[in-house]
Amino acid sequence: MFKFDRLQPPVFEQVEEERLHRKQRLAAAFRLFGRFGFSEGIAGHITVRDPEFTDHFWVNPLGKYFGHVCVSDLLLVNKEGEVVKGDPLVNQAAFAIHSQIHQARPDIIAAAHAHSIYGKAWSSLGRLLDPLTQDSCAFYEDHALFHDCTDVVLDTCEGKEIAEALSQNKAIILRNHGILTVGYTVDEAAWWYISLEQSCQAQLLAEAAGRPSVIKHETARLTHSQVGAPSGGWFSFQPLYDRIVREEPDLLE
Repeated sequence: MFKFDRLQPPVFEQVEEERLHRKQRLAAAFRLFGRFGFSEGIAGHITVRDPEFTDHFWVNPLGKYFGHVCVSDLLLVNKEGEVVKGDPLVNQAAFAIHSQIHQARPDIIAAAHAHSIYGKAWSSLGRLLDPLTQDSCAFYEDHALFHDCTDVVLDTCEGKEIAEALSQNKAIILRNHGILTVGYTVDEAAWWYISLEQSCQAQLLAEAAGRPSVIKHETARLTHSQVGAPSGGWFSFQPLYDRIVREEPDLLE
């Protein structure tokens, strides 16, 4: 089988360098979510675990448009939901959901959730995605369904239930609410969100047009191993990062 060497996420010697890197990728992810039209009012949040204070995470301030987020805007929130650095306004749903996911999954670094249109539409069906395309196979046997998310999540108890339903998967469909993804880097979590949203769109279009053909189990599993690895998610984000930084360098401020 043909193999090729992928670039790998950087490794840092200084925690300050790693913190800045994570914050830069987080700000870039927000700008890209804005470009993709994933913002809706004050809804939506992406978080990244701090490399030094690992029970703290960085998040966007409440009410800041995704497309305007800069590194300097990001908030550092502790496990009690207190803002220890930055503007005191934090999205309570972001804390309720993300704090529990970061606590339940110490292996993951970042989590992403927004109210994007196709993720919302697909979530109303209360179904997992089928392996219809190569891209959707990245989520084959690697995404979950949470049935009880119909209101604004402000209670950490519900956030804990979402984290339990997510289990060891990279993504979860929140019924009648939307989608959420996680990753070992901000890059990976953001890419899986973008790809999952587009996979929801593809299946909605396919089912509206007719009866789509589903990829066989063995092939879907093989394809998942090829396109669904963490390194693949990270690598797929790099062209988008390069683009947004070139076009909107102020995000690094």
